[in-house]
Amino acid sequence: MPSPPPPPRNNSLKSFMVGNGNHAPQQVGTKQRHGGGGFPRLSASSKALVLLPLLLLAFIFLFVYPKEFELQAMLSACGPPSAEPAAAGAAVVRKPDFRLLIGVLTRADLYERRHLLRMVYGLQLASPPEEEPLAAHVDVRFVFCRLYKDDQRVLVPLEILAHDDVIVLDGCEENLNGGKTYTFLSTVARLYADEPYDYVMKADDDIFLRLPQLVASLGGMPRDDMYYGATIPCDSMDPFRDYMAGMAYALSWDLVQWIATSDVARNHSVGTEDMLTGLWLRIGDKGKNRFNAKPAIHDYLNPVPVDQCEHEFMPSTIGVHRLKSNPRWAEALKYFNFTAGLKSSKFYKID
Repeated sequence: MPSPPPPPRNNSLKSFMVGNGNHAPQQVGTKQRHGGGGFPRLSASSKALVLLPLLLLAFIFLFVYPKEFELQAMLSACGPPSAEPAAAGAAVVRKPDFRLLIGVLTRADLYERRHLLRMVYGLQLASPPEEEPLAAHVDVRFVFCRLYKDDQRVLVPLEILAHDDVIVLDGCEENLNGGKTYTFLSTVARLYADEPYDYVMKADDDIFLRLPQLVASLGGMPRDDMYYGATIPCDSMDPFRDYMAGMAYALSWDLVQWIATSDVARNHSVGTEDMLTGLWLRIGDKGKNRFNAKPAIHDYLNPVPVDQCEHEFMPSTIGVHRLKSNPRWAEALKYFNFTAGLKSSKFYKID
């Protein structure tokens, strides 16, 4: 009988050993099989492993590299926005030059007056798009002593819910010369200790402050030991002679902090409030940087003038005091063209 054929060689095992770089090829017998040259014959799978990287490199060189910049642009468009500077023409938010708190000292019952003042100051704070915004951060707060009527305890909380611009002092009676200004300044120093203002202005509720002009005037002032307002007596332009009129005066934050902690102010808190403020600074040797804003801050001109603090409106006016009635407010607002932005409408006709 013919002998059975020899078993087939295990070429797959040999290919695995040759193609796998992690294992040394195992010798069979004493000699590897060679295909006539000095190198082992590669199987089809081994050739594929060698050719694939070469083909990939050729593809990158011929097709991807010439379009490198296009590919980068595509990836940038698909990726998250970069931290590049704003493009030309994009809006840039300007950091305010300083922070100003205006405390309007008023009474809880004067709801109509606060409504008017909110409109007057709100319109100035909300600059139209075509106008430059204020260079400062300005907050207006209405300040009065603790509530003592049942209706106040309902209506004032409604104001707070609607506007959030009220400060109710807890340590004073409603009397301007009974310590209210001292309580206001010392309370502000505590309330805003973590986020202080550069200046704090005490203002009456019958003064109209033109905020752009006020901000421009305060912009060049020192940030420390500063006392700003309209000098008293009315015939004086010397800010070191006496004190600043109570219609509106500003103090730098360091002076507000000093007043809040000083025995000088605490022991002289009752009396004519603007005169007392000047007294505190004189006794404490404070307020060395003093600035007189007259004639830009002045009283309303009566038909028969009372003193030299009164004069007519001016384009450079910063504040007009003694606007005791709505007709006076209307006269001032008309002069300064406050309703210029009113647009025509079918809903109203104003002659």
